[in-house]
Amino acid sequence: MPTPEAQNTRIPNPLADLAWLVESGADEAMQDAPVNRFVARPPQPAPSVVAATAANIPARPPANRPAIPSPSPADARKAPLGAYTDQIGAATDIAARCTTLAELKSALENFDGGALKRNATNTVFADGQPGARIMLIGEAPGRDEDRAGLPFVGRAGKLLDKMLAPIGLSRAKNIYITNVLPWQPPGNRDFGLEEAAMCMPFLRRHIELKAPDLLVLLGRIAVKNVLGNTDGIMSLRGQWFDYYVGDRPIPALATLHPAYLLRRAIDKKLAWRDMQSLEAKARNLNLLS
Repeated sequence: MPTPEAQNTRIPNPLADLAWLVESGADEAMQDAPVNRFVARPPQPAPSVVAATAANIPARPPANRPAIPSPSPADARKAPLGAYTDQIGAATDIAARCTTLAELKSALENFDGGALKRNATNTVFADGQPGARIMLIGEAPGRDEDRAGLPFVGRAGKLLDKMLAPIGLSRAKNIYITNVLPWQPPGNRDFGLEEAAMCMPFLRRHIELKAPDLLVLLGRIAVKNVLGNTDGIMSLRGQWFDYYVGDRPIPALATLHPAYLLRRAIDKKLAWRDMQSLEAKARNLNLLS
């Protein structure tokens, strides 16, 4: 009779492991040479104070925020990066000068996003109805989104559409979708503090100009960057928070990212509860016909 150790030994199957990685979205190698994970890594420098602070800006801006000068958005987009201390400062100034969604989209397309933008095929701005009162925010474009120039068009996007349809929501009718980052990180890797901090002024201005009645934050990264809340998504999902634009609170629902649900289908029941909560809130605000 085999020992317990022999019973628990899995026969290696490289093809099955590779298929699992592809199914999970790991479709590109990150480095040319293998990495020995058992060797101690050298200490990493601490992230800059500017990046860490900008990535965790409170959702409610200070009441005594100074007025922003208002040269034309076209002039702001033409300003060279060297005119600012860094990309975060450039993004903050340029985004603040945009007065319409069209100007903001053009500003992003003309912004020097550094290596992050250079490695992307398209700037992924938004999808859905410009007049929709419900705004969804995801994390970053994937490979399909980068190619199409639209958010949530791959497998996760198709699942999102199926999640929203039973409660009467669709991007063709009454929702508007964007991401924290408008550019796909190389290899679909996680993005860093400085990259998020560079993009956050554009996202915050995006929310201000869109002025939705409800926000839906898809996944931990969206919750962290929009609300500054670093708790785990499983403890936050299903809860409503207030995101402030000036003195106006916008209810914001934290929920699971559809890409996560593709990997862990058992949690779809939790996402469905969140969708029911979203439907109830939208009906209470007369956002559903």
